[in-house]
Amino acid sequence: MTGRDDAELDALCEAHGIVTRYRDNWDEEHEAPAATKRALLAAMGALEPLAAPPAREPLMRPAKCATLAEDGARLFGPAIQLYALRSKRNWGIGDFTDLAAVIAQSARQGAALVGINPLHELFHDRPEAASPYSPSSRLTVNPMYLDVEAIPDFAECEDARATVRSAPFQARLSALRETELVDHTGVAAAKWPLLAVLFDHFRLTHLASMSERGRAFRTFVEDNRERVFDAALFAALQAHHRRRDDHAWGWPAWPPAYRDRNSEAVREFARDHADAVDFHLYLQWQADLQLAHAAQVAREEGMPVGLYRDLAVGANPGGAETWREPQLFAASVHIGAPPDDFNRGGQDWGLPPWIPDRLSASGYAPWVALLRANMRHAGALRIDHVMGLLRLFWVPAGTTPADGAYVRYPLSDLLALLALESVRSGCIVVGEDLGTVPDDLRQTLKGAGIYSYRVLYFERDAAGVFLPPDEYPAHALVAISTHDLPTLRGYWQGTDLAAREALGAFPTVEVRDQQFGERHEGRARLRDALVREGFASLHDDLSPDDVFAIHAYAARTACALMTFQLEDVFGQALQANLPATMDDQYPNWRRKLALPIEDWELDGRFAAMCAAIRRERPRPTPSPSN
Repeated sequence: MTGRDDAELDALCEAHGIVTRYRDNWDEEHEAPAATKRALLAAMGALEPLAAPPAREPLMRPAKCATLAEDGARLFGPAIQLYALRSKRNWGIGDFTDLAAVIAQSARQGAALVGINPLHELFHDRPEAASPYSPSSRLTVNPMYLDVEAIPDFAECEDARATVRSAPFQARLSALRETELVDHTGVAAAKWPLLAVLFDHFRLTHLASMSERGRAFRTFVEDNRERVFDAALFAALQAHHRRRDDHAWGWPAWPPAYRDRNSEAVREFARDHADAVDFHLYLQWQADLQLAHAAQVAREEGMPVGLYRDLAVGANPGGAETWREPQLFAASVHIGAPPDDFNRGGQDWGLPPWIPDRLSASGYAPWVALLRANMRHAGALRIDHVMGLLRLFWVPAGTTPADGAYVRYPLSDLLALLALESVRSGCIVVGEDLGTVPDDLRQTLKGAGIYSYRVLYFERDAAGVFLPPDEYPAHALVAISTHDLPTLRGYWQGTDLAAREALGAFPTVEVRDQQFGERHEGRARLRDALVREGFASLHDDLSPDDVFAIHAYAARTACALMTFQLEDVFGQALQANLPATMDDQYPNWRRKLALPIEDWELDGRFAAMCAAIRRERPRPTPSPSN
């Protein structure tokens, strides 16, 4: 290619927000290959004319997101993987009734919030596709979290109750509860037939007569149609096509006539299979009611924040969200991350990104819809990979992350709408700003009222020394770890590094030795940090008291919010997710907690953890009224 052609290609990239050069975590500059530039431009449809954006009134931009009502408060609470909760009554997977129980226990221990993994709807016909960060739709909720026995139709339907009471079914439930890992297929096989029975009862008893509950269902559908209808239609279509072709993994594998949401074939299916669509709408209605109940428990227990929900950065390429508006997505591209210290090969998350020009041309309606859906019943929302509001790392299909490039997004517009929806719903926003963070972005996010996300493992100075608590920012959430990082025991024992070594994930022996060496040094540095703050030196086996002390160290920071993981409370070594691994390499999104909820109080460690944190960040005493 001639120099002139190179210049023209770079100019076209600049016009469409493709960043041709970036610096990595080691401060080395990378230039995107010409093939990558062309691939990204093609994925954007960059040579196709764009529709003019709809006329809009200027935003009247509160300037900032909602903030905590208690000035100077330093609040805390557990962050849970909902599927991982054990109880003596659930069906082998944590459910919304379990969530309400955790909220009640947490509130009694002084917690102000309970964080949960993304609740997004997954794939009903592929229960083992269990990642909450690769959903079918981020607008709807995963019905597998329903407590079947809490649905009002269960109390009315003798057939359903008789099935559940039967000895074989009870034995099945007992086996599902006892497994170390969530048996997603087994749970789905137990829940789906019973949910179908309950819907048939509801359809014949309440919809046919348009009883009060029948009218409530229709009102829910009408009020939430933009959010729930297409996902329900997709789920009915997916089940229909999967019965005929086991390879129909998602809408790109359907017969061509059904791939277009607005085709006559799809409209005809919706008319002819209205009951199948209503079934999935019924599930969304019940999920919304049960989630609302959990949020109500938080309010009744006096939690200042309540539910702290999580919004994933993207949606699965074969799911309802991409089928609904395929023109918004760059289908031949995945988002991911460039190589860094933890993932030397970079990451490909398998999720297609929004095309920035088409997002703005839509008037940002998809962004607003996502925010409203995920702020629903929440007092706080975590934005996964918040750097995506400024730029996302695009990896052309068939290449490696090393060949990717950043693409810019309209940050100011996205932040303005985020602030508007945050204030509108009274929902504070936490931005997950880990990894390669562009210069000045954290200050921009802080200016918009977004709480930063600070993980103890990473809060170290240039010499590797853990920052003292008084150097943490106030407008932030502090945590020891995350679902993608080792638990405290896993960090201490090097369990995650051993798992990567067993999988051959280290590119060289030198890299492996470096990672093990850095972990050895990290343990020593953590010991030193706690001693400097007046805590006892950590034991070689990391006792429960050591775990509480490490959390007390984090609690001592000025950060307005703090979360802790239940895996750390119960001394578990294995983390929820090992990034860059497949399910046949590591049981991602399946590992249960060690103890059922009913045993937490007797065990005492949950209360002890909350007490250790509470001593460092007591709730402020309200001023007496005049």
